[in-house]
Amino acid sequence: MSEQLELKGTLRGHNGWVTQIATNPKFPETVLSASRDKTLILWELTKDETSYGIPKRRLRGHGHFVTDVVMSSDGQYALSCSWDKTLRLWDLIVGLTTRRFEDHQKDVLSVAFSADNRQIVSGSRDKTIKLWNTLAQCKYTIENAHADWVSCVRFSPNNSNPIIVSCGWDYEVKVWNLTNCKLKKAHDEDHKGYLNTVTVSPDGSLCASGGKDCQAMLWDLNESKRLYTLDHQDIINALC
Repeated sequence: MSEQLELKGTLRGHNGWVTQIATNPKFPETVLSASRDKTLILWELTKDETSYGIPKRRLRGHGHFVTDVVMSSDGQYALSCSWDKTLRLWDLIVGLTTRRFEDHQKDVLSVAFSADNRQIVSGSRDKTIKLWNTLAQCKYTIENAHADWVSCVRFSPNNSNPIIVSCGWDYEVKVWNLTNCKLKKAHDEDHKGYLNTVTVSPDGSLCASGGKDCQAMLWDLNESKRLYTLDHQDIINALC
């Protein structure tokens, strides 16, 4: 029998769809949310019966829908991306943008920090994957990384196997060598619909992907093979 999830509380504050949430295990009382209302909200969880969390700070600056957000490992910074074609690095202490990243030609759909917070990767509807430093300098562009929109990009936290995992609307999951940004493996015959999300395990040995075909697929990154397929009842939008 599957475990039943119990609703503990609802956080209300956005005026549009919530597109992503970010957390940090070092700060379990903090949640950061992104929305189509063009803002991000930093929440403090109170776990009170009447108000489970309160909006501590609203981050403004993006000119269009905010599509993704991640927090740095030290919890001091956040990285967001938007349909305004930009990324933003935020100082969460003061609630201001410290860097603005501009190089994509279309909506940016996904961003991620490397494990050491020194590198940033982004994926866009312009079909490229870009690698940045924290000074907002684009260090490398993978042109035509996917044949359609690049919907999600993630770093592996395993330093002994430095890779980026991406997925796209071309139904493919791709693994890239972080050292030279060359394609290491393309899984192109498994999913039967566009992909929305990939996630990498904490030890970097596994990743999971999901999207339109309502299937979550688990991959062995060391052996470059699919391990399992889990059927869902609807489109998969997020995995962790």
